Amino acid sequence: MLQLLIKKLLYGFLVMTGVVIIVFFLFQGFGDPARLVLGQTGDSATIQNIRKELALDQPKWKQFALYVNDISPIGFYTAQEREAKNIQGFFIGKIGLKLPYLRRSYQSKKNVSEILAEALPQTILLAASAMIIAMIIGIFLGVVAAVKQNTWLDTSSVFASVIGISAPSFFVGIVLAYLFGFLFSNYTGLPLTGSLYEIDAFGGKQLQLKNLILPAITLGIRPLAIITQLTRSAMLDVLHQDYIRTAYAKGLSKKIIILKHALRNALNPVMTAITGWFAELLAGAFFVEYIFGWNGIGKLTVNALENLDFPVVMGSILLTATFFVIVNIIADILYSIIDPRIKLA
Repeated sequence: MLQLLIKKLLYGFLVMTGVVIIVFFLFQGFGDPARLVLGQTGDSATIQNIRKELALDQPKWKQFALYVNDISPIGFYTAQEREAKNIQGFFIGKIGLKLPYLRRSYQSKKNVSEILAEALPQTILLAASAMIIAMIIGIFLGVVAAVKQNTWLDTSSVFASVIGISAPSFFVGIVLAYLFGFLFSNYTGLPLTGSLYEIDAFGGKQLQLKNLILPAITLGIRPLAIITQLTRSAMLDVLHQDYIRTAYAKGLSKKIIILKHALRNALNPVMTAITGWFAELLAGAFFVEYIFGWNGIGKLTVNALENLDFPVVMGSILLTATFFVIVNIIADILYSIIDPRIKLA
């Protein structure tokens, strides 16, 4: 297990290194950050001061080194720099362990980490809700399709899953929003757009869980279709094994055989897909959040792109990539635990 963990951590480090390099140099040619901070009314002297503050007057290699120093968990700062950037951590002299500093938003001037921390819980809630919907319905449909093989139930499940895999999330989101949030809203009671909290007339927050329904269903359709296909395929393979025939010969009921013996052994590839797809949903939530007005990382990033607020965009990309790496590591470890036949090395 330790060898597997070290191997995956090294893989994750290499992936994140590549992401950091791409993110930094990708946003180098999109306008002058000093001008984006001040707007078009800033005078030349003020712009030069901002460029010096953001180290834009330094060579590219030094700008990159300073960026890595900011986002790394180990950093080198003077006391004045830590106070100016509000760096949180444990320092001995200039070196210390710290929380990654993702710099400040061009628009709000707030720390990007604070902005992302406000939006992240809503994205995690949306992704988790979508995965729960996909897991419950997908496994049920997959089992039914396998048990009722070559019947209309099987054909219908396969046909629906193919459509679910093929349909883009943004298209499904628009259709669902129009049908259930606009056309039939008087019957469904669901809004066209909305987030987890809404501000009332007195400035207080009100929890609105109904706003979660349509985006969660939209985001969960694709993994639901894949889980259905995986469960059906795994169940068909398991149902033809010798121990299933032996269970029938012993007189066990069909329900016990399906649920206790067949499904339990068929869930290994399904569990791997579920853990892997959770990371996919975090990225897939971008357009879904924007369509339904859900205030998560996705909507935040799209708004930041519209406003050319590149520190927020860069921070959200790094955060999403980190989730990808962490979830994939967890998925590999869980797979090795669930199925002992998988070699840890």
